[in-house]
Amino acid sequence: MRTTKKPVGRPRGFDPEEALDRALKVFWRKGYEGTSLSDLTRAMGINRPSLYATFGDKQALFFKVLDRYGEGTGSYLHTALHEPTARAVAERLLYSAADLLTNPATPPGCLMVQGALACGKAAEPIRRELISKRADAQAAILKRLRRARAEGDLPAGSDPSALARYLTAVNHGMSVAAAGGATRDELRQIADIALRAWPK
Repeated sequence: MRTTKKPVGRPRGFDPEEALDRALKVFWRKGYEGTSLSDLTRAMGINRPSLYATFGDKQALFFKVLDRYGEGTGSYLHTALHEPTARAVAERLLYSAADLLTNPATPPGCLMVQGALACGKAAEPIRRELISKRADAQAAILKRLRRARAEGDLPAGSDPSALARYLTAVNHGMSVAAAGGATRDELRQIADIALRAWPK
C-alpha cells in the first residue's frame, strides 16, 4: 500500500512578506541577541525548516529585516532629505523621528539603534552592519548639507560635517529616550531645543 508522506517545510498559507514584518517587530523589540529562534518561529507562524529554507539562518533573516526596515519605517530620513532647505530637512528629520519612535503600532525606539545593544562577539557581524548603516545615514545627511552650503542655504562659516553628526546624535538619543518610555511630546520638545541651535 502506497503511503503519502507529510510535506515538510512551508506551511499552507505562509506569506513570506508578512512573516518578515513579524520578525522585524521581534528583533526591534528584543534586539538581535535577545531574540531566539523560538521567538521568531512563534511570531512568524512557521517552523524552523521553513524559516531556514525561506530566509536562511538568524543572521541572514536579520539582514533582510534591516533592509525591510530601511525601505519602510526607516525611510523617513530619505524623505526628509528632499525638503527644500537645510532647516526644513532638520525639522522633518527630527519631528518625523519623534512621531515614528513613539508609534503605538510598532515597538518604541529605532531598530538601527536598538538592534545590536549589548551584542557579544558572536553577533559582531550584526554590530558592524548596524554601524555601517548608521554611517550611511549620516553620510546622506552630510551630502545634503554640503549641497545646502554650496547653494547659500547655510551660512558660509557653518560646518556640514558637525551639523550632520549633531543631527545624527540627537536622532539616536531620541531613539534611546523613546525605548526608555519618553512620550511623543517629550521627544518633540527635544527636537524643539535641538533646532534652536540650528545656524541662521
